[in-house]
Amino acid sequence: MPLSEHEQRMLEQMERALYAEDPKFATALEGSGLRTYTRRRVYLAVAGIVVGIALLMTGVIIPNVLWISVVGFLVMLGCTVLVVTGWRKAPKPGEQPVSGSTGGSTRGHNRQRRSMMNRIEDRWQRRRDEQGQ
Repeated sequence: MPLSEHEQRMLEQMERALYAEDPKFATALEGSGLRTYTRRRVYLAVAGIVVGIALLMTGVIIPNVLWISVVGFLVMLGCTVLVVTGWRKAPKPGEQPVSGSTGGSTRGHNRQRRSMMNRIEDRWQRRRDEQGQ
């Protein structure tokens, strides 16, 4: 489900604030290391879901060990949360990871992003001015 316009604006404002406060940290978060970590976390969580299903089924099959089923369910629940939160952060299928060696394209991308952000800010300011009058 896509974000609403208000949520997108709030997210962009937080992103601008992060860049303004600590540009080095914000740039480090854009790196491919975070994407690789996120993707790996999603894959491990999916494997955890499979293990949880196996534990759940084992607890159902073996009599008098209901606690194994409960543990399996909890493992599945926890891993599902990791998948859902991690999948949102994972890069899109056609997206290229940002690398440090492509300085020119990164700078161009930042200029394009700033230009887009300036347009969004201008629209936001116009709307506030129109509503205020």
